[in-house]
Amino acid sequence: MSNRPAGHATRSTIRPNSETGQAPGVRTFLRTADGIAVESVYDPGPVVYETGPAGPAETVFVVAHGFTGDVDRPHVRRVARALAAYGAVVTFSFRGHGASGGHSTVGDREVLDLTAAVEWARGFGHARVVSVGFSMGGSVVLRHAALNPGAVDAVVSVSSPARWYYRGTAPMRRLHWLVTRPSGRLVGRYGFRTRIHHRDWDPVPLSPVEAAARIAPVPLLVVHGDSDGYFPLDHPRMLADAAGEAGELWLEPGMGHAENAAGDELLARIGRWARARTGRGTD
Repeated sequence: MSNRPAGHATRSTIRPNSETGQAPGVRTFLRTADGIAVESVYDPGPVVYETGPAGPAETVFVVAHGFTGDVDRPHVRRVARALAAYGAVVTFSFRGHGASGGHSTVGDREVLDLTAAVEWARGFGHARVVSVGFSMGGSVVLRHAALNPGAVDAVVSVSSPARWYYRGTAPMRRLHWLVTRPSGRLVGRYGFRTRIHHRDWDPVPLSPVEAAARIAPVPLLVVHGDSDGYFPLDHPRMLADAAGEAGELWLEPGMGHAENAAGDELLARIGRWARARTGRGTD
């Protein structure tokens, strides 16, 4: 296990863009508190000119992808491009996904991955950090905010479950087979480039709905499609009810599940919501 702090960059590549005037982007591996190397990408977003040299955007979005995603998946890059119109963006691959180390615990120790990414994002000098998670990542941003008060300034949870062990839809029954059976984990490794841990949760982590109740006064936006094939509408309603006055619920007509179903118009609304709820209409 590394004794370096979470968010420490173990290797980085600086990619300047002199033609656009944007600050350079960075691709690196962060080290989590339990020693996992997490591949991460920083995109600076719009450069801000005030009275002197260019400074960082006020807001940075930290994007937590869904299960079997990774930082280079087209749908994750599309989310990053859309949010980059409203601030800087950090994307990363959860443990067991893409080039990151370790094995996926399907939402448990992934909180440590997000912690490292948020700390890294804050270190670029942005005034506000907004976590945006999809599906499994949606549950992780909820638990991260609940377990780390003050770490982020707003939370957006898209297509998240409200409770664990849900098997009420065919896609979730297939996912449980993928996670719990040796043959399923082989499919995950070779079919989805996702290495899944063989151990059960012990202890069972704080549930998303319990986490949503602990986030206030940090603003929480819960987004869910009314055509989501994984989690029916009682899940987002439970999350929003638990959040109380700090929570806001968007039920999107015709939307399916997670990043692939989140259109550019929805992502733009999320960007505007985050900027408005963190006290800055424009950077």
